[in-house]
Amino acid sequence: MSLILCIETGTDVCSVALSRDGEPVSLREEAGRDHARKVAVFTDELLRESGVDADELDAVAIGRGPGSYTGLRIGTSFAKGLCYALGIPLVAVESLEALAEIAVEDHEAGLFQSEDWASARLCPMIDARRMEVYTCVFDTSLRALGDVTAEVVTPQSFDGFLHGGGEFFIFGNGAAKTVDVLPQGSVRLIEVETSARGLCRPAQRLFDMGRTEDVAYFEPSYLKDFVVTTGKKKLF
Repeated sequence: MSLILCIETGTDVCSVALSRDGEPVSLREEAGRDHARKVAVFTDELLRESGVDADELDAVAIGRGPGSYTGLRIGTSFAKGLCYALGIPLVAVESLEALAEIAVEDHEAGLFQSEDWASARLCPMIDARRMEVYTCVFDTSLRALGDVTAEVVTPQSFDGFLHGGGEFFIFGNGAAKTVDVLPQGSVRLIEVETSARGLCRPAQRLFDMGRTEDVAYFEPSYLKDFVVTTGKKKLF
């Protein structure tokens, strides 16, 4: 039996889940911009309500990005601290894969329907400001059909998939803004949001394969350089 603490902080949702053998047993999450405080509080609450001591954990899993630079740094720092303190491995899950995992689980649970699930395409989108999103297209077995990219969405985006015959599902916190840009009727927007529960199954698979990270040198996948801008507010 494996107990893995799963942490996803790459968007405006701070989410922490405790999984047992790849299935979530407890979850805490909340939208906002206070991840640095919430991630520790949520972790403590999950362990207490589940009757689990921290030293019973087998690993910590982190959503590796892409996503918010600050959010990813907060989650990664906290996860590394736990791994160092407890002497357990760190597992890193691609955040877009985890988001697609949630869509698959929601379909399995009957939360949305598909005309032909086998031929459908899943396109998770994480907001990257303006009309840009972090994205990657998956089939319904969660096989990536391309690379993770920072895509400035235009009517021609995803042309190779939109005319392939299957349904094209878009979701995530960057998806809604693309609906009016992509060809009308070519995509289906579904309500699937970032959550640590999407890390549970992929993290267990990686843990079982021994695919863990070097805690000292692991860095999140930012995909783009962090840009520091000058604030408009004059302090003096």
